Amino acid sequence: MLSLHLVQMSLVYVNTLMIQHVLTESAWHSRLNANDLRGITPLIYSHVNPYGSFRLDLNARLPIDPPRFGPQSLGTQLLLNYDEQAG
Repeated sequence: MLSLHLVQMSLVYVNTLMIQHVLTESAWHSRLNANDLRGITPLIYSHVNPYGSFRLDLNARLPIDPPRFGPQSLGTQLLLNYDEQAG
């Protein structure tokens, strides 16, 4: 049971990093409003194939930037934008 939890937590973590990476692109800032941003969740799993073969390249890393923290981080910017729009 512990290994299932570990896999689920890892999936949520990778999904979060991928969503953050996509949302840093300026093209998405004009396309998403506050309701869209509020609806984004890292709990998606439709891209997971629980059956079949998995091709892993253990010599390569996922092309995901490390998360940024502090006043310039994406999470801080989203919260500030949400607070401004919510008034």
